[in-house]
Amino acid sequence: MCPPRSTRVVALRELRSQPEGRERSGSVTDFVGRRRELKELREDIARTGLDTLSGRKAKAPRARVLLVAGRPGSGRTALAEAFVREVGEDYPDGVLRTRLTSPGGQSVTTERAIRTLLEGLGEPTPPGAAEDELSSALRAALAHRKAILLVDDAVDPYQVDALLPDTPECLVVITAEGPLTGIPDVRPCTLGGLDTPSGVQMLAQRIGDTRIAVDPRAAEALAEECGGQPAALALVGGWLAAHPKAAVSDVAKQLHDMPPGTDGPLGRGFRLVYESLPQPAQRTLRLLPLAPAGIVDSHTASALAGCSVAAAQSTLEDFAGLGLLRHASDGLFQLPGCLVPLLQALLETKERAAEVQLARARMLERTVRLLHSCRVMARSDESGVDGPDEADVREVLDGLPRALRFPDRRAAATWLDTRLPALSAAAALAVADGGLDTLARRLVAALVRALAEHRGTAEAAPELYGLHRLVLDVAERRSLHREQAAALLNLADLDAETGRTQEALERYRAALDAGRAANDPYATGRAMESVGGAYQELADWHRAADWFGRALSQALARGERADEARLYGRLGNVHTYAGRYGDALRSWRTAAAGYRKLADVPGQAKALSEMARIQEYAGRPEESLHTCREAVELARRAGDLRLQAALQVRLADTLDRLGDPAAARLHRSAADRLLGDDPAACEIRSGSD
Repeated sequence: MCPPRSTRVVALRELRSQPEGRERSGSVTDFVGRRRELKELREDIARTGLDTLSGRKAKAPRARVLLVAGRPGSGRTALAEAFVREVGEDYPDGVLRTRLTSPGGQSVTTERAIRTLLEGLGEPTPPGAAEDELSSALRAALAHRKAILLVDDAVDPYQVDALLPDTPECLVVITAEGPLTGIPDVRPCTLGGLDTPSGVQMLAQRIGDTRIAVDPRAAEALAEECGGQPAALALVGGWLAAHPKAAVSDVAKQLHDMPPGTDGPLGRGFRLVYESLPQPAQRTLRLLPLAPAGIVDSHTASALAGCSVAAAQSTLEDFAGLGLLRHASDGLFQLPGCLVPLLQALLETKERAAEVQLARARMLERTVRLLHSCRVMARSDESGVDGPDEADVREVLDGLPRALRFPDRRAAATWLDTRLPALSAAAALAVADGGLDTLARRLVAALVRALAEHRGTAEAAPELYGLHRLVLDVAERRSLHREQAAALLNLADLDAETGRTQEALERYRAALDAGRAANDPYATGRAMESVGGAYQELADWHRAADWFGRALSQALARGERADEARLYGRLGNVHTYAGRYGDALRSWRTAAAGYRKLADVPGQAKALSEMARIQEYAGRPEESLHTCREAVELARRAGDLRLQAALQVRLADTLDRLGDPAAARLHRSAADRLLGDDPAACEIRSGSD
């Protein structure tokens, strides 16, 4: 369980009162004494390139690329952030940030990195788009902008290449552990340790000048024991701040007397802080590497450690004061990547595998419940639960613990937006685990529903595409044919909506095979209809009609009347496109009869509207006029004003062709009255065909 509030960390409250920007960015601590490096980076922007020095003409204009290289814990990200703030005024289009490595050491896909940058620019990111397409979209979006790209934790040049703008007006600042030799004309700014005065200054800003002035030589010795490494200094400074009566000289001696290890000053500083924690806090800290994407909040820590949310929040605040976590945003903390290997080693040696799996399962279960609560709140207004679903919403909320409830829809949406990177990472890790497939499927399903409720399917499509692929991975691994069919259908629908019709067709066919393997008539019928729709999009009318016919046969065999009527309508459309007006009329007539039996007045009105259009195409204007008037009456009964208006325009067009312009004007006037201020009025008034 999480530790109770410890008296040894009361002094941390003073640290938390510092301005938010100082604590979050590290602008005071992590790059103290880095003025020379900042100056070199600024001068490097205007440095003459190697191509110019050698007399070669560059192949194409490109952004200047700056590289800050240093080992984890050297303060490379903090230096990059400080530099970006220093030159930010020269780049009016702002700073775009992305990471290429997670705190746990996993590479972030180039696709994900580009999407992050495009979202920062407010540009659309088509779901399922290939890396080349996204890279081109990013370069096009940056072509006329003057912006900075801050690319954190790059591992190799291939990750970076797809992100580089083709305009010299942009600046790219990269952080990495070593040189990226695959990128030409880049001179790394390599970080070592801080000099001793800067290290002492960093300690002073953590613990105050008084304790440094009492014994300045001890402070210098302590800075040297930390190797001038900012991460080590932050840990030791945090420990001293939490222990106001401890002597700086004693801490320096304690670090000096520690047995040498492979982790160097950072490892010794971490050991000092870790071993001073109560046992429950040590265990909480050891479990934090399980947090997806290294992002932690009170619910994550509470579920991992098995304690209350309030106790978890208190513990996380204490960890942040000790330098073990960084404040990311309201309620969110980031696990420093340099500490992850140290914590991971402790996790593997001190926690049993079964306990680790149980902690991970608790975390995922808590996430599922929070997503469920988030989705429910999407059906309420901003001031609370309201509307026709009020009883259902309140029943669900009453079944949730108070700690899992959101105060209103806006709070739920904010939670979803800020936690989305961690939620997506949680889903991916759960699927990759393999031992938590049931939880993984529930988590992905809950995230899909929450995104759809809060953002709508169209806006959430890029995220949904990745989630459906995760479902497909689990389904294929466990031979879950029904889930496989559903995932393939969802992916194919997103492919179709973004114009990748051929890819959609292949997935629809695969979904049909999976549906047949699952003996699922719904999935097979849906897949056959979708295959027909893909062929219709490809203008292959013969194959489209064939597949719609197969789906119709299955619907007839099962007595699914609504499906029958819809499929007769789809057949009618295909026959119309192919110029087979007789077949089209028979299909739409049958569809209209089906909707009449179902008492579906809007469906019947639309079917008759299509019949009238085909009769007009077939050169039978009198029949079209009669059918259209019947459809107008049905549309009026259905209360569909736009359909009424479209039919009135069609009546006017037909009457014009029959030589009755006066009657045509009356119907157009009726259409105008129905449309009023409808923004789609111009399209309807221009003609119904």
